[in-house]
Amino acid sequence: MTQTIESLFDQGVERYKAGEGPDTLIPVFKEVCDRAPKSSAAWTCLAWLYLLADKPSKAYEAAQKAVKLNPQDPQARVNLSVAMLEAGKKGVRQHIEVSQQIILVAPELREEVQQNIQDGLNRKPEWASLARVQAWLFE
Repeated sequence: MTQTIESLFDQGVERYKAGEGPDTLIPVFKEVCDRAPKSSAAWTCLAWLYLLADKPSKAYEAAQKAVKLNPQDPQARVNLSVAMLEAGKKGVRQHIEVSQQIILVAPELREEVQQNIQDGLNRKPEWASLARVQAWLFE
């Protein structure tokens, strides 16, 4: 019996929260994205995992899809900004500015983005591009 997309996604998120690394979770979220190509949340998660795995070009592609599907998701834009920095691409400021506007009017999203950035820095302490994005958004 195949799992529903929702249960596969939820299990992947729970495994991530339990400390599982990107190498084993990337295939899970790739499957979710293949089965639900219009799921912005799945693309956002996949981009984050690619960033954790030091695969900025794949992260960039996944984050672009997430932002295209949900332009109002600040986490998708944070992921895209980090991927752009790591891949040496231009145009980061636009995504930072949109993220700032969204988290200014949505405190729950602000808190979520702060927690995600902190989680990323805990998992990858020397993550310079994420630290830059954090400074731009919250200092």
